Amino acid sequence: MKPLVKAIGIDPGLADTGFGIVQGTGSRIGAYAFGTIRTSKDDTLSNRLDLIFSELCSILNSEKPDLMVIEGIFSLKQYPKTGIALGKVCGAILVAGARCRVPAIEIPAREAKRILTGNGGASKAQMERAVRHFLKKETAIVPSHASDALALALVGLFRYEKNRETMTIV
Repeated sequence: MKPLVKAIGIDPGLADTGFGIVQGTGSRIGAYAFGTIRTSKDDTLSNRLDLIFSELCSILNSEKPDLMVIEGIFSLKQYPKTGIALGKVCGAILVAGARCRVPAIEIPAREAKRILTGNGGASKAQMERAVRHFLKKETAIVPSHASDALALALVGLFRYEKNRETMTIV
């Protein structure tokens, strides 16, 4: 029997960073948990990044995942500052992973959508339903950042054996 694998998915955001943790083997999911790290828009950027980093380090140290899957960042042409802020959040997340010695990979949102729903352009509602289906959960997963993070964790779990040799600690 294959050993259980624990994957954590991270949906980066400056105001809300979602996290989702799944444990299982292959497509068999055992335990799962999810939540959101929230920061205040009234706080400084450096304090917000420090909070995300600190909270994530605490989660990584207590959960000890085998893999961290981060949603790849993107930037819309009309909102370049948002892309820059997301890049800073991802930097804090990657440093937290390195500090806690958790290998990390980045996956574009479209790829996670395609893997879980068969459609790279799936809506948030379609993704949330797919995540609930895999977790055998009847009630909605809210907020959407946590559902998105669980989707990333599921993809990490499904691909773990295939990617284990190429993963590196960031």
